[in-house]
Amino acid sequence: MLRKLVTSQQTGLVLVIVAAAVALILFAGSHVDPRSGAEFNNFLNSHTLVQTATDASFFAIMAVGATIVIIAGGIDLSVGSIYAVAGVLSALLLRHLNINGGSAVLLGLGASVGIGLLCGVANGVLVVGLRVHPFIVTLGTMWILRGIAFVASGAESVLVPSSLIAVAKASLGFGSALYPVPMFVMLVVAVAGSAFLNFTVTGRRVFAVGGNEEASRFSGVPIGTIKIVVFLISGVTAGLAAFLGASFYGSASCADATGYELYVIASAVVGGASLTGGKGSAVSGLLGALLIVLIRQSIRTLHFDQNYEWIIIGCAIVIAVVLDQASARFAARRLAAGNS
Repeated sequence: MLRKLVTSQQTGLVLVIVAAAVALILFAGSHVDPRSGAEFNNFLNSHTLVQTATDASFFAIMAVGATIVIIAGGIDLSVGSIYAVAGVLSALLLRHLNINGGSAVLLGLGASVGIGLLCGVANGVLVVGLRVHPFIVTLGTMWILRGIAFVASGAESVLVPSSLIAVAKASLGFGSALYPVPMFVMLVVAVAGSAFLNFTVTGRRVFAVGGNEEASRFSGVPIGTIKIVVFLISGVTAGLAAFLGASFYGSASCADATGYELYVIASAVVGGASLTGGKGSAVSGLLGALLIVLIRQSIRTLHFDQNYEWIIIGCAIVIAVVLDQASARFAARRLAAGNS
């Protein structure tokens, strides 16, 4: 049990995250609160920690869905565009109906998640029906959906009702300047994704399809259905993230989540998901997102040039893929040695 814990992917990620956090604590410096006169570490304080988790939450939620797609041997480049179109269309619906209060929250959530679900199903049906690689399909839908968001919004930000902002920015007893709702939703999504992968028949079939599609087909696994399901989940998580993002920031626009594809896929890959399929975990996807946010936070807190952010994250992806391939080759050699 101890050996399994020490060698697990999650343990390694947690140690790296802890090391990054310790480095930030040591080198971030401190400031004096003008109201209380107390001295606080620039990183190790409740506001920065909750804000860091909140920054991670929007694409970490999508990373859970994208990780499930990658485990099944696919890839989804359209998550950022699904986020944009779900946020814009649900905000336009609420503006058209001119409603507020609890009904607006429920309708906004239902519309955003529903639009994400439809986009995810469309991706899955196109991949299965056309028998085209998911990279090509989702590259196309990425531009189509972004274009729909642009046309529908007229390239303008669409304000959401105040009740949505009140929900997303509820303090939940943490203090007036702390907004932990996105963080808690992120944790719930990660737990739900982990439960789906580890404790359901469909989840185990996702690993089987990603590990060996032909063997799964001969075993009677409905390959097409599994592929549609994983893209559906990815769309739902993008729709949920869009609802939270629009509610938290008070508006939705066609430019929302531009470039999130990099962060989402990077979170999954850094979290240990294999791009060849059959390997990964929802919790590791979440941890990968937290690590990427810590990298971004380090650049800002330590006053490095922010133009290097993309370079560093790109290097992290390459390193993660190289380590994954090296680990796979090492495991294959051990297996071959054990059978000889």
